[in-house]
Amino acid sequence: MTPTPADLSRRERQVMDILHRRGEATVAEIMAELPDPPTYSAVRSVLRILGEKQLIRHRDDGPRYVYFPAQETETAQERALAHMVSTYFAGSPEQAVTALLRMSDVDLDDAEVARLRDAIRRARDDGR
Repeated sequence: MTPTPADLSRRERQVMDILHRRGEATVAEIMAELPDPPTYSAVRSVLRILGEKQLIRHRDDGPRYVYFPAQETETAQERALAHMVSTYFAGSPEQAVTALLRMSDVDLDDAEVARLRDAIRRARDDGR
């Protein structure tokens, strides 16, 4: 079973966020994006742990490794969102969407509203 975001340490979550945002990164690139970055060895340790948890993979790029998420970002998004809806919104997608829409910086244009309506219609048609 793949760990949920709640199962990860703060640093592990930060590294996973960087890898999902960038798609792939070296240790140096990860360190450059971490707030209050730890040592190179500490970042390597976090990457080793994430590898043991089967959350990341790596490929050789000359003398260095390039790390990337083991799971597609879209799949990770769906898992994280499902966990959030289950944990913070009592399993209610309606409550989660309402909370998103209440956020002060959300200003949907007509095209975005139309796409949301289409997505809701497709979900209904699919029996969700």
